[in-house]
This record gives sequence, structure tokens and C-alpha cells, in this order.
Amino acid sequence: MAKFKHNKKRNSAFLYEVLIQELTKSVLSNNKELQNKIVVLVKESFLPNSMMYKELKLYRAVTHTKNVNILTAEKIINEVKFRHRELDKKVLLFEQNKLVRKIHKLLSDSSFANFVPNYKALASVAQIFNNKVSIKSKILLENELVDKMSSQEKEDKMVPMDNIVYKSFVKRFNEEYGSKLLQEQKFLLNKFIASFHNNGIELKAYLNEEVGRLKKELNKSFSKEEFLTDPQMLENARKVLKTLDSYRSRKPDKAMVEEVIKIQGLVTEIKSDAN
Repeated sequence: MAKFKHNKKRNSAFLYEVLIQELTKSVLSNNKELQNKIVVLVKESFLPNSMMYKELKLYRAVTHTKNVNILTAEKIINEVKFRHRELDKKVLLFEQNKLVRKIHKLLSDSSFANFVPNYKALASVAQIFNNKVSIKSKILLENELVDKMSSQEKEDKMVPMDNIVYKSFVKRFNEEYGSKLLQEQKFLLNKFIASFHNNGIELKAYLNEEVGRLKKELNKSFSKEEFLTDPQMLENARKVLKTLDSYRSRKPDKAMVEEVIKIQGLVTEIKSDAN
């Protein structure tokens, strides 16, 4: 297959992912000012009636489709190509250039080097939209995309996050608690980062299960001798339970994730002492 140079700055889906990565970094670094500016930029650039938003939806129609039959996958790709041809390319180019300039001004050139988990898929979709790509290459790419869309394999992979973001977050927790993060803590962090890509659906689902597990483990601890003989310890455990109960009416955010990470460490420590 002939090589095709993918122009990231002409890919609305990639530009969106760049902003989400930078938003994640600003959240983890607690840079409220930058966080708010990025949120505004995302909302302004991807208005429902904008060409960039329409193109973003077309990319997602392909990259977010899983476990469908081959015929359905082929129909989706054909419809996506048809709708992409109907987009006003001049307006689309104008919007993309405008956003790129704003990213340069607000952030930096290094933003475009951010790790984007589904970059390969986005580049493949970009090629089927490009009339300069040969017919043979397009067909081969479409076949690959159909295979991915129709694959019946169930994947439960965490969305990879920017290494710098992840390492800095882990480092801060390691310094604060003096030990390596537990597997469940790392998993929660990964879900938190991924929440910027999927509107927090997976994070909410995981937190629901994890909070239930933590409550169950804490309730078990109430019958342990060290709790029965230490009123203060028992009272503290009850306060933690109240905190976990309060999450029912709270929207998952950075503060909640940090609290749950602390509670995960506490529960593990209690189980370890008991053993």
C-alpha cells in the first residue's frame, strides 16, 4: 500500500483529541485558568452547526462502531463517505486553520505531538476521505476498517494516556503516600483520564462497582477486634463509609477520584493488617 502523509491539522477528530489531552493535563495540574480556556475553546470550535463538529461525528461513526456485521460496517463507511463529500470544504478548512492558530497561541506546538490512542484509526479514516489516495489503497483501508468494526472480539483495554500526564500524577501520589500505587488505583486513574474521551461513562460504571466493593470491605472490618477495641478507629471508618455514600449524589471529578484512591489504600492496609 502506498504511503500517505497524514496531515494532523486537517483532521477535526485529531484536533479534538489534542484539546482533550491538554484539558486532561490542566485538570491534573490543577490549572483552573487554562482548564476553563480550553473548555471554552472546545465549545467554540465544535459547535453543533460547525463543519468541524460534523466531520468529528463522521470520524466517530467509524472509529466508535464495534461488533456489527460486515454488511452494516460497509454501509456505515459508504454513508460516512457520502456525507463527508457534502461538507463545505472551504468552511471546514477555515475552521481548522482558526483552531490551529488558537492552539498555537493558547498552548504550544508540542500539543500536536500528544499521544492519541486511536491515532492510527483516525489517519485511516482521513485517507478514505482524501481523493488523492489511490482507489486500491482506499479499498484496502476500508477493508481494514470493516474488519475492526465487525470484529466480535470483546476488548476491555484501558485507553492509554499521555505518559507525561500519567507519570506526573503517579509521582505526586507516590510522594504523598510514600509507596507505589496499587493496581486498582492505577486502573481508576486510567479510567479518569479516559473519561475525557467518553463523557465519563466508563468512569461512572467503574466507580459504582469500586465504591460498592470498598463499602463491603469496610463493613467487614467493623467486626475485627482492633475496631471493636478502638472507638476512634471505628468512628473514622464510619466517616469513610459516609463519604462513599455521598458519591451517589456527586458527579465524578478529580477530587472524588483522589478521595477514592486514598480509601483504596486504606482498605488495602486494613486487609493487610488483618491478615
